[in-house]
Amino acid sequence: MQVILLERVAKLGAMGEVVKVKEGYARNFLLPQGKALRASDANIAQFEAQKAALVAKNDESKAEAQKLADKIDGETFVIIRSASDAGALYGSVTPRDAADAAAEAGHEIDRKQIVLGAPIKELGLHKIQVVLHPEVEAEITLNVARSTEEAELQASGKSIQDLAAEEDAAAEFEIAELFDDIGSASRDDEGEGESEARAEQ
Repeated sequence: MQVILLERVAKLGAMGEVVKVKEGYARNFLLPQGKALRASDANIAQFEAQKAALVAKNDESKAEAQKLADKIDGETFVIIRSASDAGALYGSVTPRDAADAAAEAGHEIDRKQIVLGAPIKELGLHKIQVVLHPEVEAEITLNVARSTEEAELQASGKSIQDLAAEEDAAAEFEIAELFDDIGSASRDDEGEGESEARAEQ
């Protein structure tokens, strides 16, 4: 099917281009979302008549998107989730969660604008793309942690594995110190016993 694009569509073409697409893609995505019209003579003539208004509208929405992109690009948003000691989440972080985290920080982002390559299923820092307009993108980071303290540690560059290793090392050190204390106390007891035995002789 041939369609005329009413806005730039990634990997397809720019506004005003007539492109050939699969019937299902046109019927299920491009046409209902107002991104394209069937490329009939009447529709092409209608597009040409409205082209100036469409270009102006596109420029306006692009400028708005660019303003938001300048604010959020490179920003980090914290998402608190329950997870196992190994860092695996109970559930996953969705585009809605990312949009909610951005909204809490005062940025209105539609969940449909958030592009997750794959569901986020573990703690840590995750870089994700936000497509604010067909010609404007930003990159944000989601800091997924079990607590705000853990999020701060992750932000400083420590991974969950580093934190777990540090906790294990601290626990082992405490145990080693405890055994040292017990060992020296028993040596003291033995020493006292020997001196008492010598005193009795």
